[in-house]
Amino acid sequence: MTPLPGTATEEDLIAILDRADKRLCELVDGTLVEKVSSLWESGATALLMVDLFLFLRDHDLGAVFGPDGPMRLSPGLVRLPDVSFVSWKRYPRDRVPLPDVVPDLAVELLNELNTRKEMERKLNDYLRAGVRLVWYVDLEARSVQVFDASGVVRELTEADELDGGDVLPGFRLSLADWFAEAERTGPKG
Repeated sequence: MTPLPGTATEEDLIAILDRADKRLCELVDGTLVEKVSSLWESGATALLMVDLFLFLRDHDLGAVFGPDGPMRLSPGLVRLPDVSFVSWKRYPRDRVPLPDVVPDLAVELLNELNTRKEMERKLNDYLRAGVRLVWYVDLEARSVQVFDASGVVRELTEADELDGGDVLPGFRLSLADWFAEAERTGPKG
């Protein structure tokens, strides 16, 4: 409970991120909110990062980041998307602990601890800050909600293909294949 909810600052967040145990926390309304992930979510996050990295290696549009990359969306509001893409146009030039950077794409992998209210707030924070594309990945439902800056929402299932729209032109991902790989528990064959 230190600092008390409502009193945390960006300096408090940096101190936590610099600690040896490096807990992942976001800063929202003066409160440090710890991000929790399971082993399976971590694996799915890594898989999506690899898919995006391989695409970006061939299409030099920007960089992909993981869940331990804090992004200051506005003063006092720091989010840690599970996966994010930042175009070279928005890429931070200074290597500071808490860069002012709004990703072009923010991805959140949902889990049973996420509340509807929390995820609505997070989506509003992302879109208000200027994030152009948001993906909410539900591993249990095998679905992806796609939100764009205009407020349009698309619900995709494993029968669909996820695309990068105008944020990642040319990026396409078979959700059936991706969910199957994310759920794999042993060698192929």
